Amino acid sequence: MFEFRLSHEFKNREIKRSPPDIEPHEILLDKLAKRKEEELGISEKKFETPLLRIILRGLLIFSLLLILLLFVRTFQLQILEQKKLATLAERNKYIVKAIQAERGVIYDRNLNQLVFNQSSFDLVLEKTNLPKLEEERNKVLKEVSQILKLSSEDLEKKIAESEIPQVLIAENLDHQTLIILETKITALPGFQIVNNPIREYREGKNFSHLIGYTGKILPEELKKEPDLYSISDYIGRAGLESFYEEVLRKNPGKMRIERDALGNIISQEVIQLPESGKSLVLWLDSDLQKKIREVLEKQRQTLGAKGAAAVVVDPKTGGVLALVSLPDFDNNLFQKGADSTKLQELLEDSLKLRPLFNRAISGRGYLTGSTIKPLIASAALEEKIISPEKQIFAGGFIEVPDRYNPEKVYIYRDWKVHGWTDLRKAIAQSVNVYFYTIGGGYGGQIGLGPSRIKKYLELFGWGEKTGIDLPNEGVGLVPNPEWKKVYFEKKEDQIWYDGNTYYLSIGQEYVSATPLQVTVSIAAIANGGKLFQPQVVKSIVDNQKNLIKEITPQVLRENFIDSKNLQVVREGMRQTVTQGTASSWLNSLPVSSAAKTGSAQTGKFDKYGNELLHNWVTIFAPYEDPEIVLTLFLENVPGTMAGPLPVAKEILEWYFRDK
Repeated sequence: MFEFRLSHEFKNREIKRSPPDIEPHEILLDKLAKRKEEELGISEKKFETPLLRIILRGLLIFSLLLILLLFVRTFQLQILEQKKLATLAERNKYIVKAIQAERGVIYDRNLNQLVFNQSSFDLVLEKTNLPKLEEERNKVLKEVSQILKLSSEDLEKKIAESEIPQVLIAENLDHQTLIILETKITALPGFQIVNNPIREYREGKNFSHLIGYTGKILPEELKKEPDLYSISDYIGRAGLESFYEEVLRKNPGKMRIERDALGNIISQEVIQLPESGKSLVLWLDSDLQKKIREVLEKQRQTLGAKGAAAVVVDPKTGGVLALVSLPDFDNNLFQKGADSTKLQELLEDSLKLRPLFNRAISGRGYLTGSTIKPLIASAALEEKIISPEKQIFAGGFIEVPDRYNPEKVYIYRDWKVHGWTDLRKAIAQSVNVYFYTIGGGYGGQIGLGPSRIKKYLELFGWGEKTGIDLPNEGVGLVPNPEWKKVYFEKKEDQIWYDGNTYYLSIGQEYVSATPLQVTVSIAAIANGGKLFQPQVVKSIVDNQKNLIKEITPQVLRENFIDSKNLQVVREGMRQTVTQGTASSWLNSLPVSSAAKTGSAQTGKFDKYGNELLHNWVTIFAPYEDPEIVLTLFLENVPGTMAGPLPVAKEILEWYFRDK
């Protein structure tokens, strides 16, 4: 019984066990482990911190930075660069190609066409449309180089060196190459054949200085106005081609081509129609121009003159009927595909003849010699310093004492003894002594003096541009005391002497004018006192020759010389033909005429010791009712004064016999 109670009691009680006994070696190990953790920087606390919290915090910071970066980039693309990117996207989607138009042409007064547009085909590359994959790109370039018979290296170099997207690969393609390219062009992405008409100047040399030529667009011009010019465009660089560039210029049309992402064409739309340039009708008589060039060039070569020029104007309108400058050039040499060797020879000008220089209108002009005398006579009559009938004895020279040293005497010579001379005879016989006297004063006769001479020469259009519708017009030179002070450095050279006035009065020493200025001034005498602005273009027409604009003749000034005084001068010029310096050549013309000859000393000599002279003659005819004023000029003629007269005779006989 005792055993049962004991077992029941233990059964109903929870048995609690005391912690297990810790062995001494375990205490020692814990202590050593704790010390090691402290040495390694490991604490119980670290082991208790959750690792996930650190990772989440890092991810949060990274996410915020990423979101901020994306926001900034989005703001940049959507706001700051929106227009730029939209434009780039539009360019990728659309291609705008030029639709070619033709440049305006040029006709003479009888509507004979002088300038033509000739078809010419070029191969052009749009660099942005080349294949992106190098293998495909190389395949295309290799194919093109083989067709053009050009090394792949040279082709790639040309493409790489281009600063603009459009690259002119080959111009003026020959017929065989053109056919091959046309059959394969669709398999050559980025390349296209462009029809760019070039100028053809038939009988180029006859009109080269007047019409001028076109030249290729320069890269800087293409960069400035990429929508205005195409890579193969040409622009006027000289003559009428330059002056009337805005009129002659073609305005190519535009076609917009829409592409998909793979570059396939979806649609094509013409967004601007092509517009051909307007055309010019000139005052020019092309037959007269050719006749003058033929005869004048023959005389230039016969006499050994360096150069020559001719100008013909209508004194009633100022219209330019002919304008010749020799030596001339073939303006076709400036067109693509021309003989590059001949062009280089022209540009190098090894003989120093300056064939590109327009002697008729450009530069400071030439010493005029006695062609100035009708103008000096007009001024003297207008200023009433002498009457037409007063006679002055011309004994072959005048003697003028030095104003600072009376013992020193200067002698100013005439070309011969003329005896008693009135104004008409002075013009007809080109009497230097008479013009010394009325220009600078002598023997009690008052002279005009340099200031009044300058005033009247400028009224006649000397010393300033005439306003002709051609580029690079020269102004000539009308000297006076103020000019001399500025021009010369040494003080003794800055003094204006009496001799300067005497030489100015006969067209020697410093005074110069262009053949155009001489012609315009004599035309004012011929027509009774109207100084016209010379005009090359008569009207502007469309490509069907329908009139767009008639160019009205412009009078620069009139009534600056009394008509009675001009009549006296005309009578003197008439006597030049009937009994004066031009009588042996011009008095037998089929119509009456009036003229003035001139010869200017240059101070230069040829290898044989002959002085080189500038020879002039200026004529208007018929005398009673002038239709033309013709001026001929020969530059640096060895030892002769009458060089242009036989030329003038042949030209005027031909011209008026046809009339």
